[in-house]
Amino acid sequence: MTATLEVGLGNRRYPIRIGAGLLADGAAWRGAIRGGHALIVTDGNVAPLYAQRLRDALVRTAPPTLQTGTLILPAGEAHKNLDALAHVLDALARLGATRDACVLALGGGVVGDIAGFAAACWMRGIDCIQFPTTLLAMVDSSVGGKTGVDHAAGKNLIGAFHQPRAVVADLATLTTLPDRELRAGLAEVVKTACIGDAGFFAWLEAHVDPLLARASDALTHAITTCCRFKAGIVERDEREAGERALLNFGHTFGHALETEAGYGALLHGEAVAIGMVLSADLAARLGMATAADADRLRTLLRRIGLPLARPPQLDPHTLLAHMRLDKKNRAGDTRLILWRGIGRAEITTGVADAALLGVLA
Repeated sequence: MTATLEVGLGNRRYPIRIGAGLLADGAAWRGAIRGGHALIVTDGNVAPLYAQRLRDALVRTAPPTLQTGTLILPAGEAHKNLDALAHVLDALARLGATRDACVLALGGGVVGDIAGFAAACWMRGIDCIQFPTTLLAMVDSSVGGKTGVDHAAGKNLIGAFHQPRAVVADLATLTTLPDRELRAGLAEVVKTACIGDAGFFAWLEAHVDPLLARASDALTHAITTCCRFKAGIVERDEREAGERALLNFGHTFGHALETEAGYGALLHGEAVAIGMVLSADLAARLGMATAADADRLRTLLRRIGLPLARPPQLDPHTLLAHMRLDKKNRAGDTRLILWRGIGRAEITTGVADAALLGVLA
């Protein structure tokens, strides 16, 4: 079964298609390619598994005049940098890509962010289709148009908003996803429930085992629920002027952890899991929510197999310095996403450094 959702952004609206076998079904996405050049961008892990399948579907459904290319990037967050961006731009130049060209991002969140950012930069913006192959990318990073690369000073500090022409989530790619990556993706699924859907949180508590077993029905429900929720927020707040910041629950702490640990040491979802626990604990300390809700979150993440605590070698004061450079901050004030309990997140300002250091320690 294939589900189709939509991100409604006026004349820039685009579909999210979710189902098994979509990579090979060129008819499901070929119409999103408008010009005469198409570049597949993938990485060394995904390319041997799925790049040829996507290219065959592209060539089979395209006119003979379409010029295509494939670029394989090194895999992993450690390579999500300006050098990788330059490699994509160089590949577009070799292809002779014009302003109606399209980038096909085939991979997880790292590939999607790099390829999407390159599409935003080339000739001031060309088309991009996201083909997420990890659970985390399917439920979060492929939807909404956030693209970019990391900097030594912080995660995702260089980037642009650039909406894709389509998102195509082939559930068959999850069969080859390593267990650690699956668990990391589930952290972003839990995040969706934490910020706006207490009923979904309860559903996750009841379906941990089938999700970890990759049961098709459970994964389809989780992915569709998350994409529908995020699409609604993006429609109302495309450039994160307000409500969209809620999607960063756990991320201010999490990004600091990723940066200080060294990109790739912690998977993004693992860092977000720790960040959500820290955020829930902070909310309890501030009297915004109960410790019981924080314990319930901790229990769910533990059952999934995600880390819950700051790695002891990471210094709290250094982490706080990274948090001050977070993109959500305004005029020197650290803006955090905290909750009033499961399903009720809000933007919080004015939290004292002593309180932040208290939970980090």
